[in-house]
Amino acid sequence: MRILKYLFLLIMLLFIGVTVYIATLKGDFKVKQSAVIHSPRGVVFDYVNDYKNWETFGSWMTKEQGITFTYPAKTMGTGAQFSWDNGSDKGLMKTYFAKENDSIQQKGNFNGTTAEVYWKLKDTVGGTKITVEARGKMDLLTKISSFFSGGFSSMANDALEKSFRNLDKTLAYEMRTYSIKVNGIIQRNSGFCLKQTVTCRIKSLPKNIKIMMPKMLHFFKKNNLSMSGKPFILYDRYDRANDIVTFSVCAPTREQIFITSGSEITSGEIVPFTCLKTTLTGDYSHLKEAWTKAENYIRDNGYTPNFAGKYAEVYIKTIDDVKQPSKWITEIHIPVFPKAAPTPTAVAVPTTTAPTTPSPAPTVTP
Repeated sequence: MRILKYLFLLIMLLFIGVTVYIATLKGDFKVKQSAVIHSPRGVVFDYVNDYKNWETFGSWMTKEQGITFTYPAKTMGTGAQFSWDNGSDKGLMKTYFAKENDSIQQKGNFNGTTAEVYWKLKDTVGGTKITVEARGKMDLLTKISSFFSGGFSSMANDALEKSFRNLDKTLAYEMRTYSIKVNGIIQRNSGFCLKQTVTCRIKSLPKNIKIMMPKMLHFFKKNNLSMSGKPFILYDRYDRANDIVTFSVCAPTREQIFITSGSEITSGEIVPFTCLKTTLTGDYSHLKEAWTKAENYIRDNGYTPNFAGKYAEVYIKTIDDVKQPSKWITEIHIPVFPKAAPTPTAVAVPTTTAPTTPSPAPTVTP
């Protein structure tokens, strides 16, 4: 019995000694890792720049179960942030600088371990060279866990390598897997909506939509409002010659809602119109091809565009519904004039002495 007590005391002294030793070690760390992602630089930047995508490639985020992610209105670009919690671990990441298609600078806190993270993207043969450098200070628990796991640098480099592989695999499949289907002529119904209207250069259109749409959804959530359908974009002007586009980010409502003057968001009305519906299943980078296919269908099938109507994109499934871009669903609605029904041609019926059965009226498809 006395021997067991001595062994227990020896183990306790050893544990305390190791803990004191680890606690006195420097908590500063610096890691740096690079990899080639086989996708264009703009695609890689847009994906990494949005925190909502991190669930699909962050090594520990894809591995851990039961993580709750919290996203504010802004999840991309300067000022974006998100947080996570799985009960025992909590973290926060915030972007304080982002240069389009070039670099991102962030600050993070994971259970008291703080870090500054720097992303750098460069064109290279076969895709994009991505370099991530992180430096900061570990808390005591991280010191202890990393000490028994081969060191913090080894753990961090391993996590980065796995994240890079996930990112490369995700982009290779998700961005290149898509389908486009021309559905046919439909009728857009009338209704009400809240909207925010902006005029910008055409090249800035995708970026502004990505910024404005989350703000609109956050506005509904903040004010406890319910949408009566899916959010959509209305195009008021698309002037390629002058490189100008005027568009509205809209969310449908069951009834008309009046907004206090001075707000970026205003009340609007949805005007009904006949349109050609085309569905893109996949990432938004394929929208241009979907629009072209729809316009070609209108031309080849003898429809006349109705320029008095509003061109629209309706977001049926987005990143808030499913993380995989290959499963996003976007409908394109192009206003057209319905074809006139052809006038039935009269058919002469020969006179007979026997009674005849009347011929049915011809069926006409508009």
